[in-house]
Amino acid sequence: MIQRIQTVYLALVFIMTGILLFFLPLWTLNDGKAYYFMQNQIYTIILGLSTMLTLVSIISFKKRQNQFVMGRLNIILNMILLGLFVYRSLNLSGETPAVSEKGIGMFLPVLAIVFLVLANKAIKRDEDLVKSVDRLR
Repeated sequence: MIQRIQTVYLALVFIMTGILLFFLPLWTLNDGKAYYFMQNQIYTIILGLSTMLTLVSIISFKKRQNQFVMGRLNIILNMILLGLFVYRSLNLSGETPAVSEKGIGMFLPVLAIVFLVLANKAIKRDEDLVKSVDRLR
């Protein structure tokens, strides 16, 4: 259901992990070439899983508990991805000839985590509302 706020948050996460990272580089090499996530197989797999989980979570709006669990798994995947990005950026600092400039694509998992947390809060609020209505019956 598109009118629920968690669907909007999940759609934003889908846009970040599934669309924007194709256009925003993770970093730029000294020779001016942009480094995208597709050039590393591990980044591609983790982002693919994250995008797939987000899409399945949007589709399964009737099963709030499953949606909540998928949101948590997606947060873990994005934290792993963020950790890999930080590890890579610390190993290849700006002074080495391999990397010259960090791109905005490295910080998209942080925004994805924020929106996933907001979506999980909204899912939890919906679940609590349904439970309170069930108690009144």
